[in-house]
Amino acid sequence: MTWWTAAASAKPATSTAVSQSTPHSSPLDREKMSGDKQADLAGPGIGTYEDVDNSLPTDYESLLNTKDTQRAIMIAKRYIEEGLCKELNLFRVECPLMLKKDSGMNDNLDRDGSRTPVDFPAGLGISPRLDVQVLQAATKWKRWALKQFGCDVGEGLYTDMRAIRKDYFLDHDHSSYVDQWDWEKVVTPDQRNLDYLKEVVNRIWKVIKGCDTMLRKEFPALNTDKYPPIPDKLKFFHAEEILA
Repeated sequence: MTWWTAAASAKPATSTAVSQSTPHSSPLDREKMSGDKQADLAGPGIGTYEDVDNSLPTDYESLLNTKDTQRAIMIAKRYIEEGLCKELNLFRVECPLMLKKDSGMNDNLDRDGSRTPVDFPAGLGISPRLDVQVLQAATKWKRWALKQFGCDVGEGLYTDMRAIRKDYFLDHDHSSYVDQWDWEKVVTPDQRNLDYLKEVVNRIWKVIKGCDTMLRKEFPALNTDKYPPIPDKLKFFHAEEILA
C-alpha cells in the first residue's frame, strides 16, 4: 500500500492544475534546472517586499463586517471539514504542536537549511531536558499517524495543523503562523494514476463549491459582480501548456 497527501488552505481557489513530472532527465537538464531554481531554494514566497506591495490590490474592501466575517469563517471551516470527511472517507485527528528534535518527523521546508524550526528545551526538572521543536509541517507525521491509527486502504485522516515558520518570506500568501488543513489516506499502488487523482480533486472541489454556494445564501452581501461564484467544474491542463 502507499499514501497520498494534501494540504488544504482555508482560502478557496478558483482553478487548479494537474501535472506530471518527467521521469528521467539528462545531467545537462539537471544542471540547467539547478541554475533556474537557485533563487527558489528557500521555498515559496521568494521575492522582495517591494514586489509584494506592487502586486497587492489597493481597492479591496471586505463585504462583511468583522463579526460576520468571523461567523462566516467558522461556518466555512465546519462545512469543509465535514465535506472532506464524507467525500474522501477521512476522520479527524489532533496534530502535535511540538515534536522531539530527534523524532525525525519535522520538516525543514527547504533544501539549503535556511528555514530552521523554533526549538527550545522542555520539561522542568528533567535532566537532561527534552530538546523539542515547534512543528513546521505535518507531512512526515501524517504518514506515521496512518499506521498509528490503523487506517486501511481507502481510509484516511485529516487534521487542523498549526505551525510556526519563522523564516518564511512574508507576503499575501505566506505567514510565520500557519493554520491549514492537512489530510492523508491509504491507497493501493494501482490507484496512483492521473484518473484517480482527478477524481480526488473533483471531490475536493465539490466540497469547496458547495461551501461557496452555502455562504452566499447565508450572507447575501457576498453576492456581488466583483467576486462572482467560483466555477462549478474544474478544467485540468498540463503544466507544459502554461509555458507554451
